Amino acid sequence: MRTKGVLMDVGGVLVREYLPAAAREWGARLGISARAFLAALYEGNDSGVLIGVVTEDAWWHTVGRRLGIGPELVAEVRRDLAARETWDEQLVGRLRELRGPRGERVTRRSLDRQGLAERTERVATAVVSNTWPSLRTRMTEARLLDIADHLVLSCEVGCAKPDLRIYEIALRRTGTEPERTLFVDDTAENVEAARMLGMAGHVHTGVEDTLGRIDAFLRS
Repeated sequence: MRTKGVLMDVGGVLVREYLPAAAREWGARLGISARAFLAALYEGNDSGVLIGVVTEDAWWHTVGRRLGIGPELVAEVRRDLAARETWDEQLVGRLRELRGPRGERVTRRSLDRQGLAERTERVATAVVSNTWPSLRTRMTEARLLDIADHLVLSCEVGCAKPDLRIYEIALRRTGTEPERTLFVDDTAENVEAARMLGMAGHVHTGVEDTLGRIDAFLRS
């Protein structure tokens, strides 16, 4: 029995984009540009907190120093950003459907290309995200750990997209071959890296397009 894989990003895909609005509001409050606010949050994090080398608390200390604000205001920024995080119900629901009602892999039966013989396939899913350690905690609190068979988080595996190693880890965990795996992300560079390994890739620009791409991939 062969397996197809569906790998999906979190920020900008499963979680609706909220950073631009947050950056504008916090930038105005702090008297800096939105770009400067985002730079304070993320510049240099790919070699630190994003791959688990630096703790999240230590990174926020760096952010506070960059922004020139104290611990209380840093804590307020953290709470505000976490509160803005909204998961897309349609995409979450689709992943849950692919996984099955009790975390069991879904088995799909269809006819071969000649329409003569029935073939059986399984679907394995994974969340593949460049993220800080608190994501797993937030997913636990929101009861979202069951949305995929595997969570491949950069802060836990020590590498981040578009590093090919994180895709290879996801493929090993799902047990799928690259040519039988679809990768969905909102960043073209990350999708192109997946394609370099032989995966099908989809740049997320809207929920309906992504749902349609997943369905087309599973039918192919």
